[in-house]
Amino acid sequence: MDTPLVLTIQSHVAYGHVGNDAAMLPLQLLGIEPVAVHTVQFSNHTGYGEFKGQVFTPAHVTDVIDGLRARGVLARCKAVLSGYLGDPGVGEVILSAVQEVRAAHPAAHYLCDPVMGDVGRGVFVRPGIPEFLRKRALSQASVITPNHYEFELLCGGEPLTTVEAAVKAARGMLANMHQPSSALIVITSLRTSDLPADSLATLAVTARNAWLVQTPFVDLQPLPNGMGDVFSSVLLGHMLQGESVEQAVTSAVSTLYALVSRTQSGQRDLPLVACRDQIMQPAKRFEATPWTSR
Repeated sequence: MDTPLVLTIQSHVAYGHVGNDAAMLPLQLLGIEPVAVHTVQFSNHTGYGEFKGQVFTPAHVTDVIDGLRARGVLARCKAVLSGYLGDPGVGEVILSAVQEVRAAHPAAHYLCDPVMGDVGRGVFVRPGIPEFLRKRALSQASVITPNHYEFELLCGGEPLTTVEAAVKAARGMLANMHQPSSALIVITSLRTSDLPADSLATLAVTARNAWLVQTPFVDLQPLPNGMGDVFSSVLLGHMLQGESVEQAVTSAVSTLYALVSRTQSGQRDLPLVACRDQIMQPAKRFEATPWTSR
């Protein structure tokens, strides 16, 4: 049995769990072989303050991908995963790789985590990144995993105050994605006026169905970095293992909750290694329940 390969093009830190360093272990534990191409190499992520290292140029990333192509690796990849973009030019390199992977596997997923910002921090990416994600990446993505704040940015900045409003906005956005009939939008960290204040929700929307998962709100200060990177990798891993959208979202939310709830106050990273069992078998499952439009 061949192990599925995933081309994951993200940041790399020597210390901490963000980008590829948050995605690789979950994919491996779920039986997926990550092919990691780094867009930056830093000593640590920004949650620790000062860092050293370099942002790689689009030419550097292209060179690495050229080497993979020469080994026949791109043609064997079944999906592409991307997260934080340091430069819109790197984004174009990623989209070119997506097209090449799909030439060999037309059904290959491209999961784009449109990292742009968050509540309290605002937009923290370079100018041009939000426009690239809206105008270029969205049309090639089969799955996107924005947080609530990022989803509003993708929608043009309009506040979404109810679950129903988020479902309707997602349905409109699906029309602009790759193969809209099978595309998936998963909105994380959803907090709207019609949801309990002490809960955090994840909303998954396809052209025909929608599901909502609610977990208790874990009030960590500060929040650990890399949560979205872990969530996206776990979601994709379960999808590649043949799980339905409902099952994959349930598994991803349950794993992330397990890791967050086991993070000690003040820690800047999720305990991926210490709690690796929670990636494969989370202690508590939070089921995705169908959402019926009101």
